Amino acid sequence: MQRRIFIGISLPEDIKKRLVQRVEKWQDLPIKWLKNENFHVTLAFLGYVDDVKIGEICSEVRKTVGNFQSFDVFFEKIGLGPNSEEPRMVWISGGVNEELRKLQEAVEKTIGTFIVEKKEFRPHITLGKIRKHKWEDLAEKPEIEENLRVSIPVENVEVFESRIENGKRRYDVLEICPLK
Repeated sequence: MQRRIFIGISLPEDIKKRLVQRVEKWQDLPIKWLKNENFHVTLAFLGYVDDVKIGEICSEVRKTVGNFQSFDVFFEKIGLGPNSEEPRMVWISGGVNEELRKLQEAVEKTIGTFIVEKKEFRPHITLGKIRKHKWEDLAEKPEIEENLRVSIPVENVEVFESRIENGKRRYDVLEICPLK
């Protein structure tokens, strides 16, 4: 059997609640809002992986991230992404973070998804996905932009399974891999 797997960083519950409160004012827009339990920072997406390889992936990610010290990642602004001209989502984005870039690159190398060194890795947390056709039908596109400074402690990296349950997307943590 194959499962849809990605590597990411979970958010503390208080930050999740704060983000949900901030986007309440846009609830009537044609956006499919994520449940707060699904908020995360993605480091690497593996796609569909055979069950027999998942244990090996968890072990390798655990070893890799165990070489890194804990650190914080800062997010600055809620807005449309990846750009406001043709948005696909609403997200909170952060500035360049060298520690996160190195961690992300090490994880990608470990699991074999590394392609080329990135000069900057700008983290983001997807809050909602734009319903494209309904968004395009809006006579006037809404302004979705708000400054919000949030700090996320990076103490663990998780191996997640993404699955559909009762018609809803759900992200389950398969393995928690602590940093130093």
